[in-house]
Amino acid sequence: MSQEGNSGDRPADAVMAFELHSAGVAVVLRGWGCWLRNGAAPHHPCSQIACTPPGCNSPVQKDTLLTWKGQDPLLLLKTLQLLWTKKEMKKQLKEEIRRGFAGLEDPLAGLLDMLESNGDWKGKGHSLGYYISSELQLWMKEHPAVQQSGMKLKKLQARVFRILDQCPANLLDPLISIYQLHTADRNYLLGHVSHLYHRGDYKEAAILSIKLKLQPDQDVEKMCAPLLFQDKINLVEDYVAEYPELQCRLLEILDTWCEPDFNIRDMARQYQGLSRYKPDKLNRKMLSKLIFRLLDRFNVDPALCPNVINQRHLRTLNYLFYKRFVEKTMTQENWADHIQSTVGENRWLQGHLIQLLLRYCDLNTAARWAQRCSLPEEVLPSEVADELQKLEIQERVEEATKEENYKEVKKKDYYQLPIPRANIRLLQNWEEMMQCYEKVLKPGQIVGIDMEWRPSFGMVGKPRVSLLQLAVRDEVFLLDLPRLLEQAEVKGEKEKLPHFIQRLYSDATITKLGYGMSGDLSSLAATCSTLKGMDKQSQSVVDLLTIDKLLQKSSTDWKKGGLKVDVLSPEQSCEDGGLRQPEKGLSLLVQHVLGKPLDKTEQMSNWEKRPLREEQILYAASDAYCLLEVYEKLCKDPESFGLSSDLTESLVGKPSVKPRAKKQLNKQEVPSPSGQQCKGSDKETSCPPAPISPKEFSVVCDNMLQGLGRYLRCLGVDVRMLENEDDHRKAAEIARQEGRVILTSGLPYQTLRSHVGEGRCFSVNCSEKAKEQALQVLKHFNVHVTLADIFSRCQLHCSCSSLAQQTILRGSLQLLQRRMLRCPQGWERHRLPQTLAR
Repeated sequence: MSQEGNSGDRPADAVMAFELHSAGVAVVLRGWGCWLRNGAAPHHPCSQIACTPPGCNSPVQKDTLLTWKGQDPLLLLKTLQLLWTKKEMKKQLKEEIRRGFAGLEDPLAGLLDMLESNGDWKGKGHSLGYYISSELQLWMKEHPAVQQSGMKLKKLQARVFRILDQCPANLLDPLISIYQLHTADRNYLLGHVSHLYHRGDYKEAAILSIKLKLQPDQDVEKMCAPLLFQDKINLVEDYVAEYPELQCRLLEILDTWCEPDFNIRDMARQYQGLSRYKPDKLNRKMLSKLIFRLLDRFNVDPALCPNVINQRHLRTLNYLFYKRFVEKTMTQENWADHIQSTVGENRWLQGHLIQLLLRYCDLNTAARWAQRCSLPEEVLPSEVADELQKLEIQERVEEATKEENYKEVKKKDYYQLPIPRANIRLLQNWEEMMQCYEKVLKPGQIVGIDMEWRPSFGMVGKPRVSLLQLAVRDEVFLLDLPRLLEQAEVKGEKEKLPHFIQRLYSDATITKLGYGMSGDLSSLAATCSTLKGMDKQSQSVVDLLTIDKLLQKSSTDWKKGGLKVDVLSPEQSCEDGGLRQPEKGLSLLVQHVLGKPLDKTEQMSNWEKRPLREEQILYAASDAYCLLEVYEKLCKDPESFGLSSDLTESLVGKPSVKPRAKKQLNKQEVPSPSGQQCKGSDKETSCPPAPISPKEFSVVCDNMLQGLGRYLRCLGVDVRMLENEDDHRKAAEIARQEGRVILTSGLPYQTLRSHVGEGRCFSVNCSEKAKEQALQVLKHFNVHVTLADIFSRCQLHCSCSSLAQQTILRGSLQLLQRRMLRCPQGWERHRLPQTLAR
């Protein structure tokens, strides 16, 4: 192809050059693919373009990219707009901006001329105005002489403020830097922000205040309230982030909004033009969460927010009443300790305590607590005041009788320490610690380790360990950590105890036993900062939580020698005649291995209170010593519990870190649904039961499988489902009375199967969706579903049986049947059609 061409073949870039030419700009553009000289035909692609303004007979020198006729910033803007439309010209655009500002007489005024004449910078995102401003900001760092001062700068600042009214957030930083807005008159700045605020631009006013650091001169409530109503909490946090006094003021304001008589809607009416305001979203629960998060973030004393703290304490009171009188899992003494520490001297909380006592208890109990809190009779309900004088002697007698009965029950039903009481040693000074030091750090020693701390009930901060239990064969040492650390600091030996603990955990010749040790080590580090990172130094650690998970996955069902335990035997009961709650955690592991669970009634004790009660000492010693016995029995015969023979070697290592909950577990992590049938055998796998129809199949679903129950009911199965508040044992009762099969999942399976006949309890994988669970159940019990079974149990009682839905579902069932014909043995490989899951 010839280098000379027809002028009609000019590329689009050449057209752009003509546009620049007509604008009165002389330009040389490199690499455009043609050479335009006074209308000449294009040249070779590597040539250059030279454009001359009208009346100019010679092209511009090739070394000059742009020259600006009269140094007019608007001509510069027009050229930059043309280059801005060409993405591939960004490098040239940057060069043109810098060269253009170098040619302007006043670059700062020129930028304002361009911004005032063009509105494309007002939108969100990176506009040409933002690009030009950012480049000028960088260029000025290389050319500081262009900076202005005095009256000239003030005039420029006044022009900038007119632009700021419509300025997007990303343009603020360049303009503030270029025009030194932080040096402007502060009253003028505050007036401009006030103008934005009264116009209803609350967000813009706050952002500008943050950029110019105007917060100390503003009203925190006035600035932050409309932002909270608009759900701009992050902006509120940024507003007070650098000012501790404003943080305290904000928290005080939010706390007043949590007063019982405060009306948030009335507050919102003071602010006009609120967008995206949802009054129901800004409720006391959300405010409470926000306040506690800000207390934690800004490290502010919670006493600054009495209203929200009182509400938190009131929720704690309700929780304690639930634990004591509904679940019945707290002893009277533990419960009383927590009630006393929660209420304290707060008259408002004491009044609510009396009301709760009247609701859950009787006049006798309410009057006893009124006496304990020293409440004057005039503030008490009349019936409580009348009862107040009759109770002291009767209370002491009843409490003594109750305590004796409870001790007898504990001896019969719970794990008991096999060592004498004299071998449990409470250590409160370093002289007493020496005997522990020698025995625990003996090479080859096996040590059971546990820790106790006061329950936090959701309060801010990590718990601090109050008691460290170390158990060796025939002896338990209870280390009073707060007292030992206090004495060591007084004597200047504060590194002595942390050194002992570090040596214990890092010694590879000593086997350390625990249950959930990562959480214990985290609390230990919060108690003594020297112990931070100790989990990385630990050696020869056995976390029985890992063994517990292996036992739960095991399908041998303890049948080769493990003890068979009836966890929910109806004869077992706790104090006040209530049924004992199902065991869990370490208590359940001890029950499986040793035959009896731990007595956990002292678990929620106030472990900071001294002196420790005898019940607390025995509980703490049992928690540590049982680890030795569980470990010894599992190591002697791991196969009898369904564990591998190399159990000891595989579990000694670092403390296990409890994984975060996942939405769905891998198959390797989930026990096989068919592996937990009632005494399942190879024979059952090879010879399935005779096929039955859904009408002949009756089940009761545990309360965590309600989705499965509704699904099976749509397929024609006779289903009963437990409510959320029902206990698992109710499923066994219904199954026995009505001849139903129990469908359950997880640990309840281990206990419920002992209440029904063989093959009448089935454990499904609760991590699967309902349709996958249904496939498991139908396959195991050989239930054959036909088209006629769909909605056969609900078509007269609900709206789910519309003709359209039945047509879709039956079509899906036909598709499933065709799949089954192609692979009759492949239930587990085929999922029910998606429409059946609706």
